[in-house]
Amino acid sequence: MSNSVDHSTPLETRDQLIADLAAGMKPKDQWRIGTEHEKFPFYREDVSPVPYEGENGIAVLLDEMLEADSKYTGIFEGDVIIGLKEPSTCGKFSSNISLEPGGQFELSGAPLKTIHQTRNEIGRHFEDVSAISDEMGIGFLGLGYSPKFSVDDIPHMPKGRYGIMRDYMPKVGTYGLNMMHNSCTVQVNLDFGSETDMVKKFRVSLALQPLATALFGNSVLKDGAVSGFHSFRSEVWRDVDNDRTGMLPFVFEDGMDFGRYVDYALEVPMYFVYRDGDYIDVLGQPFSKFMDGKLDGFEGQLPTMADWELHLTTIFPEVRLKQFLEMRGADCGPAPFLPALSAFWTGLLYDEASLDAAYDLIKGWSTNERQILRDDVPRLGLKAGIQSHKLNDIAKEVLAMSDAGLKGRDFKNPEGEDERIFLEPLHEIVEDGWSLSERLVDLFNNEWNQDVNKVYEELQY
Repeated sequence: MSNSVDHSTPLETRDQLIADLAAGMKPKDQWRIGTEHEKFPFYREDVSPVPYEGENGIAVLLDEMLEADSKYTGIFEGDVIIGLKEPSTCGKFSSNISLEPGGQFELSGAPLKTIHQTRNEIGRHFEDVSAISDEMGIGFLGLGYSPKFSVDDIPHMPKGRYGIMRDYMPKVGTYGLNMMHNSCTVQVNLDFGSETDMVKKFRVSLALQPLATALFGNSVLKDGAVSGFHSFRSEVWRDVDNDRTGMLPFVFEDGMDFGRYVDYALEVPMYFVYRDGDYIDVLGQPFSKFMDGKLDGFEGQLPTMADWELHLTTIFPEVRLKQFLEMRGADCGPAPFLPALSAFWTGLLYDEASLDAAYDLIKGWSTNERQILRDDVPRLGLKAGIQSHKLNDIAKEVLAMSDAGLKGRDFKNPEGEDERIFLEPLHEIVEDGWSLSERLVDLFNNEWNQDVNKVYEELQY
């Protein structure tokens, strides 16, 4: 969902970085929806993780998909296949299949106009993958956190950046390796029309990100048992690396603009520099040092736009700004919940009246109140609250706003249904007061007799 830039351009000024973010501004008729989701591959026969190597490993799965369908082109690191790229039918942008550090299989969808198209894209993806993976005995699980395996049980994927991150993560937080290897999310990327529009959407989505975490919470199991958390994936993110995560209080301060986010990103420590096919460790040095030509090992050299855009991908707040806004608070879940996330945020942020209503709702929340809500949600889910209001009640109000926004968009499928149909799983949760995590605990403790393997059998895609 980004614009084309010359990635070899040397970066000499802060204004170049601001201009790069501002290049994402688009008129409303060009706003699109990009949906991403991850899932855990496992062998159905013995419910074990799928390694990269081997006769029925991830590499073979990617190779077989590449050979079976001419629409795909391979993505390689050296001569090692690490993903697939599919040209989009909706413009020049493509969708991608990529690998997360523990083999989580990720679809990064193309920027699409409607949620109906998003659902169809997800459906085609599952068909393409299962056509090969079924023959290999591989299934895929959609939960926010691996319910059975520890970090040490998870095989590593051969991507150079992940090796550097594995060395660094334990130095800056407790759960960095858990985040890399044991977590899965669903995410939606959305556009903005102006700097003012970006700020308003950023504030609304950041303040309400804990609500999304509660609605989509689906990671209650850990190490084969009930963890005590509604979303253990979200709890993990509270102690990964505070230099690059969190609720970004400055977004709500007077004067927030593209430049303020640039100033934040400039001081986030770098992981690596990518040169000639290799990731080079520059851990702990801020990007501002690179801009000054003083980066250790690269003295006298200036970064390029490619370096900046790579750096932005290593910043992990609850909402991330690039040339679009990324909603990062949700656990991966059952198939209907994947387009549901996109519908939720699209209805809220792409309709002016709904966005205004959501802004009026959150504008009186203080920095401390927002942080307490963020800290409470991983354990309490929709039972958390803010300013004496239970989150479940706020969810009903916000879902009504999203509903109205989707109704106003009036994009219908061949059956005459508009995009509101994708919010139905969320309405069910807030009306019943029975979250995905609570349902999973009930099944695990009762029908499944605490057999964690049943999770893989019953909840695979």
